Amino acid sequence: MHIKGRLKKDRKTKNLTKRLKPGDIALIAHKDLDEIAALSLVEKKIKCVINIDDTISGRYPNQGPSILLDANIPIFEVDNKDIFDIVQEGDTIEILDDIILYKENEIGNCILLDEEKVEELLSVGYANIEGELERFIENTLEYAKKEKGLVTGKIPIPKTKTRIKGKHVLVVVRGKDYKMDLEAIRSYIDEVKPILIGVDGGGDALLEFGYTPHIVVGDMDSISDKCLGKAKEIVVHAYSDGRAPGLKRVEDLGLEATIFPAPGTSEDIAFLLAYANGADLIVAVGTHTNMIDFLEKGRSGMSSTFLVRLKVGSKLVDAKGVNKLYHSSFKLKYVIGIAIAALIPIMIITSMHPLMKELMLLFKIRLRMMLGL
Repeated sequence: MHIKGRLKKDRKTKNLTKRLKPGDIALIAHKDLDEIAALSLVEKKIKCVINIDDTISGRYPNQGPSILLDANIPIFEVDNKDIFDIVQEGDTIEILDDIILYKENEIGNCILLDEEKVEELLSVGYANIEGELERFIENTLEYAKKEKGLVTGKIPIPKTKTRIKGKHVLVVVRGKDYKMDLEAIRSYIDEVKPILIGVDGGGDALLEFGYTPHIVVGDMDSISDKCLGKAKEIVVHAYSDGRAPGLKRVEDLGLEATIFPAPGTSEDIAFLLAYANGADLIVAVGTHTNMIDFLEKGRSGMSSTFLVRLKVGSKLVDAKGVNKLYHSSFKLKYVIGIAIAALIPIMIITSMHPLMKELMLLFKIRLRMMLGL
């Protein structure tokens, strides 16, 4: 195998995808490559991925590598992790079989993760899933005791400038199938016009579909400056002690923000924000709801999600997978019916024309002559 291309690198895959162009080679340091990161890489139409970390560690069956293979994007792992510091962004590198060449020099060997190797590693992850599940449940219950203030009202929830009371609220997270689900509920958005809340990169997801978020919520690590500038209101998710690392970025852009100190994930506090401000209905797109989702986010439990959904459950509708709920099919009989319905008024109007009346009279006379009447 011979691959040659311009290299782009970053230890955070979500930052790297913002700079990737079609045909680039992505150099990452991503242990247990997750599904969302893999989908982002696929969208950029890159040539291949070089990972200096374990693409599949075997801790759990992460699905990112399978997504890359399905898109015919090769995955390589290297034996020399110093490669990350040796190569420079924007330079050209080559992969010749199991050798990496940079400026015509061999800088290390690589291993191709083909389908057989990926299946072998994933089988280890599936074998470990029971033990991982047990630890996950224990951590969820342990942290639920500490974070119970999320549902008991001990955590102050800010009042939004955007009027939410009595309205529908759409909370968008850039999670699995978020694009297909947004497309599936586009008519709902256009007709009902809910308050739009983007959770970090979910704000950019709304922009992609032509919608401007009313509110963006998160720690501001995966949202674009463009989205921050367009959003009507910004809520920065802070640690429980009040520290808000994302606030500096907002202030550097000359923008104002509200601080929301709370444990849990940013999508959890987005639900709380909508609920506490009187939302009539909360519709969620792309949210994380199962153990694999949380393991891929690097979390060892889902206590905050469990507690928040316990609180807002009566008003929450999850749109995850709605795109798979119904697929319309083309039926010829419907087209024929529409065509006949359209022809009827045309025939009636045409028959009323004087010329058509004369033609019909001549046709009757000709018919009588033929029949001898």
